[in-house]
Amino acid sequence: MTGERPSPAGMRRDYTEREALLETDLAADWTGQFAAWFTAATEFGLPEPNAMIVATADAAGRPSARTVLLKEYDERGFVFFTNYESRKGRELAGNPYASLVFPWFVMHRQVLVAGSVERVGRAETEEYFASRPRGSQLGAWASPQSSVLTGRAAVEAGLTAAVDRFGDGPVPAPPHWGGLRVLPETVEFWQGRSNRLHDRLRYRRTPDGPWVVERLAP
Repeated sequence: MTGERPSPAGMRRDYTEREALLETDLAADWTGQFAAWFTAATEFGLPEPNAMIVATADAAGRPSARTVLLKEYDERGFVFFTNYESRKGRELAGNPYASLVFPWFVMHRQVLVAGSVERVGRAETEEYFASRPRGSQLGAWASPQSSVLTGRAAVEAGLTAAVDRFGDGPVPAPPHWGGLRVLPETVEFWQGRSNRLHDRLRYRRTPDGPWVVERLAP
């Protein structure tokens, strides 16, 4: 390696070429606004626009975060699938709240979500699992996600065992694997603007149930 180390502090970009996000631009509800931005991100050509950062915390409040793929969304919330015995699965079982971030940086946009988490119904899990590629199905059985391994060979051995177990037959969803739905309490739409004076508009569910829209300081 040659040359000087890049300086993160010196990496600046002024978001001048993107349009504003005004209250009059918003859809009537967060679902419609997310659908509009998700469609725009897809048409823009972003790779995996359904990739989202999921942040959780354990019982002591120690946070962890990782990237997972959104598989469904509607007025109830955002759904992803995972091993319930993974770190995030265990943390959500004990502390069922999460935050999501969709980092659409190329478009100078982010969507930030916070809310409680529940498991989806088993029938919904099994329906989605049946649509996965066979290799992904076998992988769900092969990997004790988040467990400490002695080496890569342990993963390969798990896959071999899964192949031997199911042969050419159907692969059912493991009992320890399934869907989680984040039930939004807030959904913020962040649009980068010049001079770091970004637009931040947030849908927030009130204690009585209705949603309100709030502008947040950048």
